[in-house]
Amino acid sequence: MEHKVCAEMLGELNEYIDGSAKEQVCAEIEKHMVECPDCRIFVDTMNKSILLFQQQDAQIELPGEVRERLYKKLKLDDILGAQEPNSQHGR
Repeated sequence: MEHKVCAEMLGELNEYIDGSAKEQVCAEIEKHMVECPDCRIFVDTMNKSILLFQQQDAQIELPGEVRERLYKKLKLDDILGAQEPNSQHGR
């Protein structure tokens, strides 16, 4: 399978996984996954990760350094600053 198709499909995965994608998009993604084991494994892994996260009883606290690197990688630095215990927000 062509990697270009895989890259295009990645743009639609959020909506597909959360069930908000249009019916035609879902059909295209499902057809592609039949032909592409890499994408099928990726989607299965994402679904399992979401399920495991939803089944947790308690929120896992990431160590500060790990949380900081994750937020920076996801470009969520502004949220990280607002959640810092020594943050000036609300003072």
